[in-house]
Amino acid sequence: MAIVKMKHLRLCAMLEDREILLKRLQRMGCVEIEEPSVDWNEPPWCNLRRPESDGLSIAKSGHTATQRALELLKEHCPQKNGLFPLRPEISEDTLFDDGATANAQRIVATINDTQTHMTTQTAQLAKLTGQQTALTPWLTLDLPLEPPSSPQLAVAFGSVALNATAETLSQAIGAVSELAEISLVTHDREQQFVVLFCHTSVLDEVIEGLHPFNWSRVNLSGWVGTARVNYDALSVQMDEILQDIAAAKGRIVAVAGARDALRQLEDRYMQEMRREESRARLVDSQRTFYLGGWIPAEACATLDPLVREFTCAFETSDPTPDEYPDVPISLKNNWLTRPLNMVTEMYALPAYNGLDPNPLMAPFFILFYGVMMADMGYGLLMMATGMFLFRRTRPKNGMRNFAGLALLCGMSTFVMGALTGGFFGDFIPQIVLLTTGNVVTLPSLFNPLDDALMVLMGSLVLGVIQIFTGMIISIVKQVRRGETMAAICGEGAWFAVFLTFGIGFAVGQLSIAAIVALAILVLTQGYGKKGILAKTMAILGSLYNNVTGYFSDILSYSRLMALMLAGAVIAQVFNTLGALTGNVFAFLLISMVGNTLNFGLNILGCFVHDLRLQCLEYFGRFYEDGGKAFDPLSIKTKYVDIIE
Repeated sequence: MAIVKMKHLRLCAMLEDREILLKRLQRMGCVEIEEPSVDWNEPPWCNLRRPESDGLSIAKSGHTATQRALELLKEHCPQKNGLFPLRPEISEDTLFDDGATANAQRIVATINDTQTHMTTQTAQLAKLTGQQTALTPWLTLDLPLEPPSSPQLAVAFGSVALNATAETLSQAIGAVSELAEISLVTHDREQQFVVLFCHTSVLDEVIEGLHPFNWSRVNLSGWVGTARVNYDALSVQMDEILQDIAAAKGRIVAVAGARDALRQLEDRYMQEMRREESRARLVDSQRTFYLGGWIPAEACATLDPLVREFTCAFETSDPTPDEYPDVPISLKNNWLTRPLNMVTEMYALPAYNGLDPNPLMAPFFILFYGVMMADMGYGLLMMATGMFLFRRTRPKNGMRNFAGLALLCGMSTFVMGALTGGFFGDFIPQIVLLTTGNVVTLPSLFNPLDDALMVLMGSLVLGVIQIFTGMIISIVKQVRRGETMAAICGEGAWFAVFLTFGIGFAVGQLSIAAIVALAILVLTQGYGKKGILAKTMAILGSLYNNVTGYFSDILSYSRLMALMLAGAVIAQVFNTLGALTGNVFAFLLISMVGNTLNFGLNILGCFVHDLRLQCLEYFGRFYEDGGKAFDPLSIKTKYVDIIE
């Protein structure tokens, strides 16, 4: 339950051992390789070089192709995996098996090449469909579409406005020349399609005479024979293309059974990408390479036998205070505090020379969540959710922390619900009253609706306890750093002030307590200031800021009472609405819907407000953030779980 102690690792080995050594380090999973912070123009670094990056490009390309193949399988033959599919368990040797990888790569190439062919055929089908659309208006015309063989005759296909009649069109071209004739073929909702026959010498004049009727020429060049003949030929081609697309889709569906193999291939590519990204941070000479990074101190013992068989040299050293901002952070927690990593990571990781906040926060976070939810039914649902996630999905990383936090907060919610007698609000008393007419109440230590003032006082007391805990942690931390006077004159003085008032209130001597408290503040709050005026201003400023600050911080904990009351009232309102119907089925329906909404609202609301109390009122007193997460070169999979 602390910040893991890190060692700075420097390793130099032969270039021919680089790949196998990186694979060993990845399987070891405890070394983070860092980018050297050097000036590459200065010796000795100017004579060194970066490793080639072809491997990373190849791995990324393979990963992208595999992702695309899996998406195509999902598109053409979707698989129902359920909401929480169980990942298969395989060994590392199975994941990195070259034979299985080569077979999966062939399947990926088949799927992607087939899809490329389908895309080409689909584009061709769209082209033919467009050609059919262009021929559709002329299907009833028993006339070849190619230009006439006579040089004196011109045939033009076109369209005119929908309100033009055959008589007005004939009059228009007749006024231009007697060597022209126009024929209506068909029409749609926007225009009419016509054929113009005329002598070539008067074609331009005749077309000019048709412009008032919105004449537009239709280009049908390239076609031979009638529109019907060409339309039917296109239909044959389209049928062949559709059959080809269906066959191609069948080839994709036929390899759907290899979906798990492709997922395993994607996971392998992810490991290769991580390894290649780490390799890009190395430095090469003609025959050796240099690796710099971080390793947990407790893992150093496993590094020596791993690299002993190679021709290499390495050293580990403790980070200097100047390096603290660059040291990666890993938190070592137990089953109780580990789920709180979810909260810490949402806020910020601690500085390397700071404190692990999880064990200091866990009791308060879990207790406060239970106080705000305070319902046995909701607690059971949360515990069931956590147990389901653990048993059904084997969660990892963030999801594992979420499942653990749901389980712990569910227990706290159930306990507080038992103390307040809440089970989906007053569900049990209402259903008993509705079915039997008897009035019953669940046993409880107190009722939040009847004892709201007591709940408020209890919430503020919890706030005082957490704030005092934060002050004590801050004092201890400052003393350990040798800042004893700053600790005494800071939180120590105010802790003494609060303790003085508490004792004075207990013995009935508040006036004496006020005098003692004022004396403490006068003696301590001017620490570090020179001159009477500066000390006086420091005392007055500290008095104002801390009195208002502590008062507002303690008052913030009233949200514990507010959310407890809100959840209980909303649940009772829906139960009462259901009971007013006088029908058991209607009651169950309304109560279920209302409690579902209330549960969803409180899950988020309680988490947000609990997070606020920890991050603002509590962390602000002792927490130093600024750390970056420890990200070692390791095997991280998406679709499979690795077993030993």
